[in-house]
Order: sequence, then structure tokens, then C-alpha cells
Amino acid sequence: MPSAFTPVGADPDEVRCYLEEHRAEFRAELAEWVAIPSVAGMPEHTDDVRRSADWLVARCEQLGFPTAEVWESGDSVGVFAEWIVDPDLPTALVYGHHDVRAAKAEEWTVTSPFQPALRGDRLYGRGSSDAKGQLLAHLWAIRAHLDASGDDTPAVNLRLIVEGEEELGSPHFRELLEEHRDRLSADVIVFSDTLQWRAGEPALCTSVRGMIGAELEIRGPLKDIHSGASSGPAPNPAITLATLIAALQDESGRIAFPGFYDDVIEISPQRRAELAALEYSDDDWLDRTHTETTEGEAGYSVLERLWERPSLEVVSLLAGDPLGMPRAVIPSAATVSLSIRTVEGQRVATVADQLRSFVEEHVPDGYGYGLSVAEETGQEPYRTPETWHVDALDRAMRIGYRVTSVGRMGNAGGGPADLLATLIGAPVLFFGTGLPEDYWHDSDESADLREALAGAATLAQLWLEIAAGPQPDDPS
Repeated sequence: MPSAFTPVGADPDEVRCYLEEHRAEFRAELAEWVAIPSVAGMPEHTDDVRRSADWLVARCEQLGFPTAEVWESGDSVGVFAEWIVDPDLPTALVYGHHDVRAAKAEEWTVTSPFQPALRGDRLYGRGSSDAKGQLLAHLWAIRAHLDASGDDTPAVNLRLIVEGEEELGSPHFRELLEEHRDRLSADVIVFSDTLQWRAGEPALCTSVRGMIGAELEIRGPLKDIHSGASSGPAPNPAITLATLIAALQDESGRIAFPGFYDDVIEISPQRRAELAALEYSDDDWLDRTHTETTEGEAGYSVLERLWERPSLEVVSLLAGDPLGMPRAVIPSAATVSLSIRTVEGQRVATVADQLRSFVEEHVPDGYGYGLSVAEETGQEPYRTPETWHVDALDRAMRIGYRVTSVGRMGNAGGGPADLLATLIGAPVLFFGTGLPEDYWHDSDESADLREALAGAATLAQLWLEIAAGPQPDDPS
């Protein structure tokens, strides 16, 4: 670890000036990448995922990375890049993903998903924010640093690991990491697949919830049966499933699995104070999230429910003939897909068993069922430990965003942060440039280019801060 000193290198104002002067070029590069429909898990887009990976490799090589290559594991097509400046310097490993969610083109109003369009300061297109724009900010941070400092290398050793199956739950990512573990050592990991709090009002993310997906099918009649001829005595799996779904939460919004909250760690007074310090109003939140009301566990604020408490959501529900003409039949089966978000203290395997126990108890006699819990793609929650790297990121964000203070926040989604921390043996810092109003996974996804460039300026400063090491006044 280098001794503490005041970081020197690229002047932050010159970095910002460079980024602003090259804003159009940044936008053009992002649009070019977004135009590649790198949809994971769809055979018709297999070649596109590979094209996206090749595109990123080419950009890394052009920037000056001595090593940039495609890594494959199973159906995963990832990218690894490495720039080792000096073995005595700290090494940072950057994580992101270049695959994107499938999109329903007919629901997009501004442009087609893979025909990027600029509207004001926003670039619209699938993957513009989640997460190609976040990764491109890393490359432009290096580019701006090199230009503003006159150096020909970054301030720290850099490694990039960019996966191509994140939107599928990273099914082959552990395998990829274990296969190449000897090339992924790092002192700190920077995880760039997260949201900021508000445009121009950054907050430092220090936690991410875990995630488990599940699908439950309730089976009643042996086949679809006439709703008049059999109505009354016939078992109806749709009603039975609806009853079970209603029992998933109690009246206070708590999840009803047996023992579900046994391992949940209560929010600390410090964390409550941090979240309460963020500027929040219901009207603003509802507007930015396209919702009309808030729900959730009683006794907790919206932000506490969002980042520090577990949740359960129904993400799809299927019975009858949703795509065809009504046939006036009682369906033979009804299916629900669930997304469970977990918090510090909970583990995927334990929650999976709790769900199984709940379903077994609540499916009545006379009905069959099938429950599939995606433990293999489940993701554990993660909280950044108290480390000087957090203070370094705080300073970098204040400089990059030109603000006097930076709040603290969490991230509601999942991601392989715990897996990275465990296998690499380094703390994870979260830094992303997305916003709630970017509409990840939704129609009309977009990225705020001002946030992306402020993020690039932050990252350019972060590498200087990490090269400097811990400072005497760091609270961590």
C-alpha cells in the first residue's frame, strides 16, 4: 500500500473540460454500442452478444489497454481487459455487463430499442443506462485522465471484467471467475451497475439487496374444462393461486414465510439517519418511478423499504387464455413468477427453503403444484465494509459532480457483488450513473449524458484517490 499523500495528476477542471469538449464523441460511441442488440438468452441474438463483446474489446485496445480479450464460459460471452502500470500500485477491478434486456418494440414511443435517439440531454435506447453507458464512462474517465495529465498510463493498475449474462442472473459468472481467478486479483472492486439518487445530487451507494427468483404452478383439473358445465364443484387453480398470493404478505406488508425475518438485521440508527438526510418527497418519487402510490412494510420509510428491508413482488401471472379469444373455461393450471429481494443477514438457500415450506403448507388438498426456485442464479446481498476506499470515493464524487457533500444510499436490485467480494477477496465499491427515471428494463430506456460525464469525471479522480492511499482524516 502506498504511503498517504495528496494525489497529483490530472487537474479536475481540465478533466471536465475534456469531457465536455468531447461530449458528442462520447454520445456517438454510446449510440454505436447501444445499436448492437446484445440481448442475453435469445438464440437469435447470440451473434449480437458476441459483436457487443468484440466492440468493447476494440475500444479497450484503442484506448491503450495492453490486454483486451473475449472470455467465454457456457453461453456467456464476457470481456476481460488489463492495464498493469506498476506492480507496486494498487489494482482496481471494474465490474459491469454488456448484455441487455429484451424489449417490446411496440411499447417504445421515442424510438425503437436499438435505434438510439437523442432528446435533449438523454440518449434513448436499450442498454443506454443499463449498463453500457456506465461502462463507457469508465473508458472515457481513462481517456480524460490521460489527456489532462499528459501521462500515458492510468493512475492505478486496472482490470475490467464485463459479463454477458447479467440479465439472466449471471448463470455462468461464477464459473468464469473461478476459471480465470489467477488473473483477477485486486485491492478493490468497483461495481458499475447501480443507480444514483438524483440528477446533480449524487449519493454514495454502500449496499445492494440480494435476489431470488421463483415460479409456482398450481394445477387443478386434468385439462381446461367448460366453466358452465363444471362451475361450482370444479377446482379452480387461478382462484387457489390468487388466495395463496394474497397470503404471501400480511396486512402490515410483512412477508409471511415461516422464519423469514429471523436473520434480517435491523436498520442501524446511523443508516436511518443517512437515508433520512436524502432530499425526498412522495410527489417526486411517484413522478420519477411512474407510480401513483407507495406500498410496503409498515413502520419503515420508502427509502428504508427500498434499500434496507426485504421485499417480494409478483412479476408475472398467467391463467386461461391471455393471448387468445376467451373460451369460457376453467384453466387447468395457473402460474406466478416471484422476485424476492433479500437483505443483510439472509441467505439464498435459507429463503428458498422458507418459500418451499410456505407453498407446501398453503396448497390445498386436491391440487397439484410445481415450484421452481432459481437458487443457482440467486444473488446474495452485500454491504461495503468500513474501508478507506469509501472515503476515497466520497472525495472523488464531490470533485466529479462539483458538490460539497455526498449522501449515502443503497441499491434495490441484485447483482453478483457478494460473489465478486468472496472470490476475489476485496471490498466492493458501488458506483453507477443510472437514475430511477432511466427506466431500466422498461420501454423508452435512456441515459442522462450529463450524469454519464459527471461519472467519468468522478472515476478519473477516484483512481488518483486510490493511488494516494488512505488519508489521515479518513473516518473509516
